[in-house]
Amino acid sequence: MYALLDGNNFYVSCERVFRPSLKRVPVVVLSNNDGCAVARSDEAKALGIKMGAPYFQIKHLHDEAGLVALSANFPLYGDMSDRMMSLAAALGPEQEQYSIDECFIGLHGVPDVTRRACVIRERILRGIGIPTCIGIAPTKTLAKLANHVAKNAERKPGSYPAHLQRVCNFAELTPAELRLVLEYTPVGEIWGVGRQLTKRLAGLDVHTAWQLRNMPIATVRAHFGVVLERTVCELQGTPCIALELVTPAKQQIACTRSFGQPVTELQPLIEAVSHFAQRAAEKLRGQQHRAGVLHVFARTSPFRERDEPFSRSATLQLHPPSSDTAVLVDAALRGVREFFEPGYRLAKAGVILMDLAPASVQQASLLDDAPPPMRDRSALMETVDQINSRWGKGAVGVGSAVQSGGWGMRQERRTPNYIANVDSMPSAS
Repeated sequence: MYALLDGNNFYVSCERVFRPSLKRVPVVVLSNNDGCAVARSDEAKALGIKMGAPYFQIKHLHDEAGLVALSANFPLYGDMSDRMMSLAAALGPEQEQYSIDECFIGLHGVPDVTRRACVIRERILRGIGIPTCIGIAPTKTLAKLANHVAKNAERKPGSYPAHLQRVCNFAELTPAELRLVLEYTPVGEIWGVGRQLTKRLAGLDVHTAWQLRNMPIATVRAHFGVVLERTVCELQGTPCIALELVTPAKQQIACTRSFGQPVTELQPLIEAVSHFAQRAAEKLRGQQHRAGVLHVFARTSPFRERDEPFSRSATLQLHPPSSDTAVLVDAALRGVREFFEPGYRLAKAGVILMDLAPASVQQASLLDDAPPPMRDRSALMETVDQINSRWGKGAVGVGSAVQSGGWGMRQERRTPNYIANVDSMPSAS
C-alpha cells in the first residue's frame, strides 16, 4: 500500500501561515520576476485564473475582485516543505519526496492506515498550518488518483462522495464505489496521462479512468507503448512503480530566467549568463557530475509585440567534460559573443548543461587536437561551494557575474523569509 500526501495550494498556504488576513481572499503567487501565476488559492481559481496566466492579464482583478498577487518566496517554501516532510514521514516506514509539496509513503506493515493518515494530517495542520490531502491505494498511480479525489471532494462538493474528502483510501471502497469514482474521473487526471495522450485516447473513445483501466493490455502496448501499459496495470491494482528512496541524478541542469527589464547591451547579458552558468555549475557539482555539452540562449519576449523578435542560441562541446565554474562560464560567454547583436530588447536568457556523467568517470579523448589536461581545481571548487553554503549564495564567485545592470529579478511583492529572519515575524499588540 502507498499514500500520496500533498500540501493544498502549497505556496499560497505557506504565505497564509504568516498572514492570516489572506484567508478567504483570492491569492496568486507569481513566478520569478513576477511573470505568471504559479500557485492559486481556491478563491483565485473561482475567478477563472488559470495556472501559468501572465500577470498583466489578471492585474485588473486587484481592483475588481480584491486579488492579492505575491512574488514567489522559494527560501520560505523550502523551509516549510522540510517541516511538512518531517511530519509526514511518521505515516510509514519509507518516504519518497516527489516534489516540494508532495511525497509518497510506503505503508507496508502499517495498521489502521486511514486513522493514522487522519492523525498525521491533523498534526501537520496544527504543527505548521499547512492543509493537506492524503490518498491511499495499492499502487502509486491509484494513490495519486485517490489524492485527487480527496482534494476535489472538499473543493467541489458533489463531485465525489463527501466522506472521501481530505483522506481517501481506495482499499476501503466496495468494487461498485471504486467503479463509480473511476467512471467520474476524466482520463486526463491520471498520473502520467498528459494533454496529447488524452487526445489520442479520445480518438479511441476512451474518456474516463474506468475506460482506460479496462483497455486490453495488448491494445495499449500496440498503440501507446510500455509506459501507458504500466499505468493501466497500476490502475488495475498491480504495482509496477516502486518508491524512489534515492533521488536520481538529473539528466540536464538548466538555469534560465526572465530579466527585470529588457537588456539591450552586451555587458549586462554577460553578467546574467555568467551568473546562470555559475549557478548551474554549483548544481552540477552538487550531484557530483561533469557536463559534456553547454547550451546558452537569449531571446526577446513573445508578449511584447512591438519588439523586433530575436532568438539565438549556441551549443558548445566541452573537452574534457567539466564542472569547473570558470570553464563553464568561459564557454557560455563564447557562445553569447557569437550570437549577440545590438538593438534588440532581450527578455530572457539561460544556460543548460547536458551530456552529464559522474565525476568519477573520466572518458579519454581520441581527438588529435584534444587540449592538454587542465590543472585539477576540484579542491578549489569544493572550497567555493563550502563558503557559499556557509555565507550565502554569491559570497564567492566569478567577477563577470557581478550585477551592475538592471537584469535582476523584480519580485516587488515578495514577503520576508519569516523563518530565517525572526525580526520579520509579524507581531500582535
